[in-house]
Amino acid sequence: MARTKHPSKDIESALQELEALGWSVEEAKGRSAHSWGYVLCPANAGNACRSGVFCRMSVWSTPRNPRNHARELIRKASGCVMKENDDG
Repeated sequence: MARTKHPSKDIESALQELEALGWSVEEAKGRSAHSWGYVLCPANAGNACRSGVFCRMSVWSTPRNPRNHARELIRKASGCVMKENDDG
């Protein structure tokens, strides 16, 4: 089943870019006041990956500035230390 599109075009574009890079996009389960969902690193290596800090990033439903939130998601994913270790 396909996921629901994010209401912000900037954030949806960033999510599609992350999916193309192998990141998983998950919608939040249940009702959450601010979180629309989250993205998961394809490596998700826990302690090997900066203590897992950037293995899971929240995607907000209504951020103050959607364009900046989209940029932040891409920036953090681009800084993933595990992507350099992908040789195969």
